[in-house]
Formats: sequence, C-alpha cells, structure tokens
Amino acid sequence: MTDMATGRLEAVEDEILVGAPAPAEGPVPGEMIAAEAAYRPEVLGKVLAVVAAAVALASLDMFIVNIAFPAIEADFSGSSISSLSWVLNGYVIVFAAMLMPFGRLADRVGRKRIFTTGVLIFCLASGACAAAWSVETLVAFRVVQGIGAAMLMSTSLALLLHAFPPERWPVVIGVWAAAGGAAGALGPPIGGLLVEISWRWVFLVNLPLSLAAWYFGTRLLVESKDPEESRWPDPAGMTLMILGIGVLCWGLVEAPDKGWGSTRTVIAIVAGVAMLVLTFLRSRRPAERWIPTLDVDLFKSRPFAMACLAALVFMVAFAAILLGGVLFLTGVWGYSVLKAGLAFFPGPAMAGIFSVLGSRIGARFGTGPVAATGCGFLILGGLWWYTQMGDTPNYLAENLPGQLLVGIGVGLVLPNVAAAVASTLPPTSLATGTAVLSASRQVGAALGVAILVAILGSAAIGGTADEFDQAWLMIMISASIAGLIALMIGTAGKSGTSSAAGAGVPTDQGT
Repeated sequence: MTDMATGRLEAVEDEILVGAPAPAEGPVPGEMIAAEAAYRPEVLGKVLAVVAAAVALASLDMFIVNIAFPAIEADFSGSSISSLSWVLNGYVIVFAAMLMPFGRLADRVGRKRIFTTGVLIFCLASGACAAAWSVETLVAFRVVQGIGAAMLMSTSLALLLHAFPPERWPVVIGVWAAAGGAAGALGPPIGGLLVEISWRWVFLVNLPLSLAAWYFGTRLLVESKDPEESRWPDPAGMTLMILGIGVLCWGLVEAPDKGWGSTRTVIAIVAGVAMLVLTFLRSRRPAERWIPTLDVDLFKSRPFAMACLAALVFMVAFAAILLGGVLFLTGVWGYSVLKAGLAFFPGPAMAGIFSVLGSRIGARFGTGPVAATGCGFLILGGLWWYTQMGDTPNYLAENLPGQLLVGIGVGLVLPNVAAAVASTLPPTSLATGTAVLSASRQVGAALGVAILVAILGSAAIGGTADEFDQAWLMIMISASIAGLIALMIGTAGKSGTSSAAGAGVPTDQGT
C-alpha cells in the first residue's frame, strides 16, 4: 500500500471518472457532508484499497477452502467429506445470518468500529484455523471467521459511500463489486497453488493481508453512524433474524444430502422463512425502546426491494457457475484442480473490468436496464455452454467464449444492483440497507449451490457434458428471472434522478 501504488490507483480512478455522471440532484445531508469532509483527498485511494482488500478476503474464503478438502481429510484420520463440508457450511451460514444484524448495529455504534473489529476477528480466526488440530476445532474456528466476515462485509460499502462524494460512487461501487465477485471466482486457482504447500496455507495467506487492512483501517477510516439514535437494536428481533437466516441456509446446504422432500429439509426451510416473516412483522410495530431489526420503510422503495430480490436470484445462477464451471473442467474434461482454476480465470478478470465500466453505464442509463442487460449476457454464456461444450476438451472454442460472456454479465449486474440500493438509502441506514443486499446475495449463493448439487448428483464427479446441460439450463432460467426482476428496478441511480442519498429519505423512484 505504498504511495506510488496509491497514486496509480487514484490516477486510474480519475481517468475513469472523466465524463462520469454528476451527483444526484437535491441537498446532501449534513451527516454525509461531515463524513466526507473528514477525509483528506490524498487518502481516499488508500481507503478504497483497504476496504476492497477486506471484502476480497471475506469473499475468497467462501470458495478457496473447497480445494483443500482432500488434503484436510488426509491430515485428520477418521474425517469424512460430510463432516468436512461443515468447514464450508459453518462459515457460509454464520456469514449470511449475521450480515443484517451487524449492519443494523453498525448504524448505531459506528461503522468503522464494527468493520475494524470484524477484520481483526477474521484475522485471528484465520490463524486459529491454520493451527486447528481436528475437524471439529477447524469448524468452530471457521464459525468465528464467519462472524468476522459478516462484520466487515456489512459495513464495507457504507464506509465507502460516506468517504466518497456521490459523483465518485460509480467507480467506488464498481471496485467494491469487483473485489467481492472476482475474489470468489479466484478461490479455486489460489487454493490449488497453496494446497501444493499445505492446506494450512489456505488460511495463513489471510494473516498479512487482514493485518494490513486492520492497521490501515484503524488509521485511515473515519467513524460514521446515526448521530441522533440513542436506542439499541431490538434483541428479540435480532435473534429471530439470525435464527431465521441461519436455519434457512442450513436447510438449503443440507438439502442435496438429506433430500429436498425430507422432513428435516422441509421443516428447516419453512421454519427459517417463518422466523424471517416474524422478524418483518415485529419490525413494523412502533418501538420507543428498541431500534426495529429491519427498517421496513426501506422495502417501500421499489428499487431497493427489487434490487435485493434481483441480487438473490442472480446469485443462484452465479454461484452455480462458480462451482459448476470448475466441476465440469475437472470431472468431464479431466483437468487437475489447479489447471481448472487457472482455466477459469478469464471470466473473473472480465467481471472485474466490467464492474467499473458497468457502474458508470448504469449511472448514465439507469441501473435496472443495465443489470437486466447483464443477465442477458449470462444467459448467452449459459446458452453457449449448453450448445457447444462436449466431452472432448476444446477450451478455446467451447469453454472460453461462454466464460467471457458470463464475466461481462457479472460485471454489469453486481455493481448496478448495489448502486440501485445505495441510491435509495438515507445516510443513517447505509450499513443496514447494504447489509440487506449482502445477505440476499449470500442466501442466493447457498440456494444456487444446493440446486446445482441436486441437479448433478453423482455427475458432479466424472459426469458427461450431456448431464451438465441441465445445470446450464438452470443457470439460464435463474438469470432470466433475475433479468425480469432487474427491469422493475427502473432507472434508480441514474444521473439527474432524485436520490435518497441526496435527499436523506427513501424514495419510490422507478422511472
């Protein structure tokens, strides 16, 4: 994080911002003005780098561990793949369940405080995972790691939106989206390289990066919160939400093994949804003593509600691509894990490029139409794989074109659903609102992996191209639904339209 590197980052950002849309019309709230004024212009590039690095680590750890399963199983005698699956599931479930509660808490006690504490917990838990002496202790430390990841992720975008003026939001949101999306897809190749040394390096690699993010975060970030709020979040509502999302995700990740129609799966999914409904109903009640767990007024804004729903459905397709793409290369074409991971790199690279460009395009033409266009690219990528890929390896002609189309689609969708959410949020609810978006994405990812595993079954290991066609078809259907939902976002976030970020209250803009 040298001055030279920071200077290059800011130079690239300034170049991208040439012709960027002006801030949304309307008065900017005093709280946001104060937060922006507290940052010196020369540190903004460093702030973006710190937050993006932390987001990348949290996203990377959702997918990098899969590669290490065989090595962990060999190291811990008596372990099984079913028990090792909780090394991933424990992280994913806790991560998803804690996002919204920590977002709500951060708006009350301070976003910097929650973020830096989360980064430190994530760092310490990563070291503990590397030192784990059994599968049980590894799962326990992964749960703690998931708590830290939820803390930093729930506050990350809110911190950036407070640091940067609205006219720079397109680049900021694009970098934030690129950091999370590309890092998740880079899990297989990075994991494959590290496992060649030892599976413990999958966790040790987090230490220097997370320590640097914590050190610079404590020194560069400026605290921001709701200065007029004296109440605390509703503990009963928080408990209902954590249990609801946790039980729902548990049911989804267990469904492929237990069966979608099994009593355990049905009870878990129904109970999870029921607790989330109760959370919503409880949050609608007048509360003088407690802060409602959900700011239900946010859901009155159509762009906010549709953006979160579009993100959930889109992540069903995207998560299935991340896993299904690697499984196809290893199972059907016989690639090694490392070779498959490296072969899958162009897609994430394209997503990273188009995340910044896509955010700018959305600011010009509206986030809804651009996100829907991105879903169209994802459909084209899935269609290419469905019609072109066979059992005989032909990477350049059959696999790579689909990857590039998917990468463009991801780069158009993720930053624009985030921008649509940001454009409707008052500054006092930035962490809460963006945490709802992040939680929607995590639930969608869990659902996508569960559906993919159920569709492939035994074909996930050593299947045929024809058997994978059902997976590509599911991805196309999910992307189509997400695209239709994205159209209902409207032109929220378009330059010149009214914005809650500019006016300080949620709006129902949709055109």
